[in-house]
Amino acid sequence: MVITSKGQVTIPQRIRNRHGLKPGTAVEFVSEGAKVLLRPAKTSRNPIDAWLKQATGAAKGNATTARIMKLTRGED
Repeated sequence: MVITSKGQVTIPQRIRNRHGLKPGTAVEFVSEGAKVLLRPAKTSRNPIDAWLKQATGAAKGNATTARIMKLTRGED
C-alpha cells in the first residue's frame, strides 16, 4: 500500500467490510508508540451536539437574516 501525494490511502475492501467502514464514516488516527491506528471517530453523547451537527448548514438559499426574521414574524 502506498500513500499518495495528497496523503491518501485505500483501505482494503475486506477490512472495510469487517469493521463496518462505509462511505461517510468519520474516522480518527491515533498514535500509539510506533503504531498509527485508524478507528471510527468517537461521537458525542450529547443530543444537542448531535442535533447541531445535523442542522449545521441545513439552510439553503440566499435569504438574508432580516428576510428570514420577517418571514418568521409574519411581516411579509
